Amino acid sequence: MIARHWRGWTEPQDADAYETLLKDTVLPGLRGIEGYRGGYIFRRDEPEEVEFVVVNFFISLESVRRFAGSDYNIPVFEPEAKKLLRRVESVAMHYEVRANTVQRFIMVRPGGGSEERL
Repeated sequence: MIARHWRGWTEPQDADAYETLLKDTVLPGLRGIEGYRGGYIFRRDEPEEVEFVVVNFFISLESVRRFAGSDYNIPVFEPEAKKLLRRVESVAMHYEVRANTVQRFIMVRPGGGSEERL
């Protein structure tokens, strides 16, 4: 299993729109790629900018290439994402997953929003 890690930052006023784009368009769109196994979105709000860390899982580097192309270390962006991102990491990092202790859990959104099973 390969974990693909990438970071990008938005202006605070663009953070919710970028998060929605990731959750509703980008990650669901990856489900059609053979070998894609899901992903996580992490968010850290700071006064000047909001950091996003995206980790996607693929069964092999060949699966990563299906998504990102032969130069798979270069991040892939939706056109809408380019408009929302303030700055980006220029390289996507890839790691071999050596252990997994994640269990299913229920996430409660800040502000009392709906629950979501992960």
